[in-house]
Amino acid sequence: MRKCAGPGSLSRRGLLGALAAFTPVAAVPVVSAHGSARAAAEPYAGLGEESVAAFRRAWDAYRRLAWGRDELRPLSGRGADFFAQGHTFGLTIVEALDTLYLMELDEELDAAVRWVKNELVLDQDVSVQVFEVIIRLVGGLLSGHLASGDHALLDLARGLADRLMPAFLASPTGAPYRFVNLSTGAVSGRDNHLAEIGSCITEFGELSRLTGDRTYYDVAKKALRAACERRSRLDLLGTTLDVETGVWTGTTATLDPPADSFFEYLWYGWKLYGDEELRTWYTTLTAGIFRYLADRSTGRLWFRQAEMSTGRATGQVQSELTAFYAGLLARSGRVAEGESYHDSWTVVLDAFRLPPDLIDYRSLRAELPSYPLRPEYVDACLSLWLVTGKELYRERARELFDRQERYCRVANGYTVVRDVTASPMKTGDLTPAYWFSENAKYYYLLFAEARRFDYGSGYLTTEGNVLRGLRAPAPAPGGGGPVGK
Repeated sequence: MRKCAGPGSLSRRGLLGALAAFTPVAAVPVVSAHGSARAAAEPYAGLGEESVAAFRRAWDAYRRLAWGRDELRPLSGRGADFFAQGHTFGLTIVEALDTLYLMELDEELDAAVRWVKNELVLDQDVSVQVFEVIIRLVGGLLSGHLASGDHALLDLARGLADRLMPAFLASPTGAPYRFVNLSTGAVSGRDNHLAEIGSCITEFGELSRLTGDRTYYDVAKKALRAACERRSRLDLLGTTLDVETGVWTGTTATLDPPADSFFEYLWYGWKLYGDEELRTWYTTLTAGIFRYLADRSTGRLWFRQAEMSTGRATGQVQSELTAFYAGLLARSGRVAEGESYHDSWTVVLDAFRLPPDLIDYRSLRAELPSYPLRPEYVDACLSLWLVTGKELYRERARELFDRQERYCRVANGYTVVRDVTASPMKTGDLTPAYWFSENAKYYYLLFAEARRFDYGSGYLTTEGNVLRGLRAPAPAPGGGGPVGK
């Protein structure tokens, strides 16, 4: 799961005025695309069509075998729950809403919106992971609302966010509890991870912008503050915080999970809302990262693990989830470092047919040989292509797309791989819901000329949900309303 956006600004004065009055603000240009989107030159034009075909293959299987369930198990031909057994939220449907819109699959979008409006039940007596609900369901409903124009989806996003509020408001520090019961509001999980504490200001910020209620932005900002103000004297953060005492219970500094998306939300919170404090925190923490975590001992750029209070190195592993950082570095002005870090992950692809979930970056040994259809490498390809204009990054994305077709395609779409080092590869039985929101969308935006996406103002969340930059479709024949509405 990760990112996309780039340069552009809204002044702090403009932000404060907008948040005070909560009148709609103009789209902020957050992507540098070297001009407007170009028509994809061969051979990428054909790949645009292939990316739609790949999505349709998996989507049709989901509709046939698992409609309304959170995720598809393509080998066994059944659905599965993500948040808790026996509780479904139609996660794949919610994740796919804006992808359907971008790909101009309007009949499918209509069916998905109908399911969400008629079947999605929020009042379920189940404890859910706050972070996952925000980035996947709240974000998906928001982007679905922006894509479809249906206000009912915005109401659902707000209703769901309100059910999560106890996790923030009951915390003495402002850092949210990890779990909340959607029916009772009971909170649990006082030890929360850095990414889960701080990955919500874009979803909650947009909810504030769209509803006129600044509460959501305020709690998200307070959560970021709770972590940033507890950084070490080396400007490093730990991995796990006791949200009641404010004491770090995990003191390893890392870019890998469970820290990863915290840093991108600082940057994109600044880009979307012009909050100078967020930019200061991002800049300060990034300096600490490059001072104590950057490791070029192999001749390539990687990021080690270290003790947050001393800077002492404690590990040399890297998660594929962290490949997103190449794009974030480029978006935030460190283009050379972003390209260098992406080169490092490309070396991994040269060594393996698919990127393992976890590697020892010095030996390039697979520490965790699974490939859960991760999107981070291609996400970074999209960001780097938009920032640099280099076709190299579309070519790299094309290579991974081809390998997905070769190793992950099954009769009912696509599935995860349990061991990329085995011959033949050992497949699992799952199409993650994020595949519909991220992988499929990133390939489409790279290979097609997406007529419904503004490459100059678009913003995608860590889960790939488009919160800025959706363009209205052409009017329906005969002068009716927009197609698919």
